[in-house]
Amino acid sequence: MVQAPLSTSGNQTSSDFLCESDQSVQAWLLNLAEQIIAGKRLDREEAIALTKIEGTDNILLLCQAADLVRKGCCGNTVDLCSIINVKSGNCSENCGFCAQSAHHPAEDSPIYGLKSTEEILTQAKSAELAGATRFCLVSQGRGPKYSSPKSGEFERILETVRLITTETNIKPCCALGEVTPEQAQALKDAGVTRYNHNLEASENFFPEIVTTHSWRDRVETIKHLKSAGIQACTGGILGMGESWEDRVDLALALRELEVESVPLNLLNPRSGTPLEEVDKIDPFEALKAIAIFRLLLPTQIIRYAGGRETVMGELQSLGLKAGINAMLIGHYLTTLGQPPDQDHAMLESLGLTGGEAPIPGEYPTEPIPAIYSDREIP
Repeated sequence: MVQAPLSTSGNQTSSDFLCESDQSVQAWLLNLAEQIIAGKRLDREEAIALTKIEGTDNILLLCQAADLVRKGCCGNTVDLCSIINVKSGNCSENCGFCAQSAHHPAEDSPIYGLKSTEEILTQAKSAELAGATRFCLVSQGRGPKYSSPKSGEFERILETVRLITTETNIKPCCALGEVTPEQAQALKDAGVTRYNHNLEASENFFPEIVTTHSWRDRVETIKHLKSAGIQACTGGILGMGESWEDRVDLALALRELEVESVPLNLLNPRSGTPLEEVDKIDPFEALKAIAIFRLLLPTQIIRYAGGRETVMGELQSLGLKAGINAMLIGHYLTTLGQPPDQDHAMLESLGLTGGEAPIPGEYPTEPIPAIYSDREIP
């Protein structure tokens, strides 16, 4: 049983815990959802309090409160994007979760150079037909910031982006690693409006999974992108051995950076990597984390990313009732995803619509309807 506040009135805060009934937990969480929709932003202590919620029934109550916040702050459109691995393997970085690292390559991880513009364009058109509104070009390596201009790869990617914008209606995104301010502006000029560059974990936990570059290096690139007018698609991975405090700190860092889109990956341990023996995160622990991210980031796009099929299994749809309002559809970088038709059917069954979700500030916040004023979360 979670220890929930007896009351949210007076001077009592969410850190004042008393053993309460499910009904009291429900009333507390609904009250919190109402406050968040009205503009309240949780502090670290309040978020840590939410991590103490335990038990399947109470986690589902937390998810339902997060779902109300998602509805009130973001609406019912689920942002759909697809990705392509444009260059794979032999990566110089030692990210402990990644099968593409030259430090610990997985046997089944493909290795190839930059794909041709024609191949990338063909896959962009296929992603558009599958219902994706965005298409992200993902490359291994630390980033163009450290690449030799003689390679010409960055210019080839810019040209590919321009071609996608002229020959399709899908919006091209990139995930190429670290960039300079000048490279960020070049991406913007070519037509990139959103760029994926994950923090992966909290600043405290980051050195446990990566040592070839720093957390601050990644923050610097995010700031370059935002200064150029490119939206930041920045999140992390759940289930690498991080603590609940690390998860809260990651979410708070994302809020401070004012990122627009937050992909949440669920670690699917890859053979040959340093994290291959880590147990997969429990689906209800994942749901609890997703819900807390939504309560901390009420207006951000929060995206189901890698690992959702493997980790969540038949419970995938619960994530979309726990605060998620975006999904990767199709295949991932080195693993397969489920068919897009299956994703569309799941959305339809939940009364959700695939498309392009609003970024923070675009959606008119809607209060919880009076029908729920009796503190019963549907």
